[in-house]
Amino acid sequence: MTAGVQAEQLGKLRALFRALRTNAFYSRKLSGLEEIPDLAWFRAHVPFTTKRELIDDQRAHPPYGSNLTYSLDRYTRFSQTNGTTGTPLRWLDTAESWEWMIGNWKQVFQAAGVGAGDRVFFAFSFGPFLGFWVAFEAAVRMGCLAIPGGGMRSSARLRAILDNQVTVLCCTPTYALHLGDAAIEDRIDVSHSKVRRIIVAGEPGGSIKSTQARIEELWPGARVVDHHGMTEVGPVSYACPKRDRVLHVIESSYFAEVIDPITGEASERGELVLTNLGRTGSPLVRYRTGDIVQRGTSESCECGTCDLALEGGILARTDDMVVIRGVNLYPSAIEDIVRACDGIAEYRVEIRTERSLSELRIQVEPASSDAGLAHRLESSLRDALGLRIPVATVPHGSLPRFEMKAQRWIRVTAGTQ
Repeated sequence: MTAGVQAEQLGKLRALFRALRTNAFYSRKLSGLEEIPDLAWFRAHVPFTTKRELIDDQRAHPPYGSNLTYSLDRYTRFSQTNGTTGTPLRWLDTAESWEWMIGNWKQVFQAAGVGAGDRVFFAFSFGPFLGFWVAFEAAVRMGCLAIPGGGMRSSARLRAILDNQVTVLCCTPTYALHLGDAAIEDRIDVSHSKVRRIIVAGEPGGSIKSTQARIEELWPGARVVDHHGMTEVGPVSYACPKRDRVLHVIESSYFAEVIDPITGEASERGELVLTNLGRTGSPLVRYRTGDIVQRGTSESCECGTCDLALEGGILARTDDMVVIRGVNLYPSAIEDIVRACDGIAEYRVEIRTERSLSELRIQVEPASSDAGLAHRLESSLRDALGLRIPVATVPHGSLPRFEMKAQRWIRVTAGTQ
């Protein structure tokens, strides 16, 4: 980060703190902290904000909580987290905060080489979570043809992509895989489609090498571009246009830190902590995102930016790790191995705990008849992790498909099948 960016961030933090005097949640939380002399002081004296605090606040002050800087009549947008990691959060935005997020998504598109004249297809249901709502409006503002794909079957979406000569596809990594597999199953030829970019979000898969490679294999001529954000935080990062599997935090919009999730001290690898610098109506200050990242070591990148680089994108979640026979495992590590094993259409991981010990079992759905698939995957898992993880095949079409964030890891009560 350059001295100029640091000075800009400090100015925005000071302005944010002045605005927070009318925010009930933060006026209580930051009582006594009136002025920020410098960024080091901010890191040392301002407390973290956690999702648990936000959930408790919304329960105590229903329906939207007290983290609102203005009166309710100033708010024009409603969002809600999808609840895959716990109780959903309701989130309100003013017109000004929404514009700030649109500006962030424009930067995501521009870094991906998307601009006026592109035809962008959004393959997701436009539900209450933030999802690609902001991206859709950003695409319109940039002069793209924005095509909503909500409420459509996969086959209909594929036809729409081909008929409208779509050049950019926005969806989750899981759904990009599913659409590609559905095209094969329905004998829809996408090899000559116009899609040149597939912008993915919602899961780590966009920065997992084997998942990225599989998507690009299913969609010839397209390049996978990762991005990440959160309903309560907003659009956070864009894919480096020069280096694979690197995300850059938009530091003009976020003050970002990486901390040891146990000690809270600064760390090169650890939990990403974010303060949004422009979502003043519903701000977050030093928010512990739960995302595990690796901070880049260089001050500047080949692409010309000095924005913080996250090597490998979002590596994992703090609440996703499981310990199997003394080995720490994250879902992204399992996915990398599974996707590198040819012939798997879908998979599910079962976690069962008995007498305080956790074990994994993986179910895989073969893309075609393959008697040796389970054995090959077991061998790959053993070689990579040093663990024997049982793998069983299940009939084609028996595992769920996911349009939005996939939920492949499930906990099974001991003694059940």
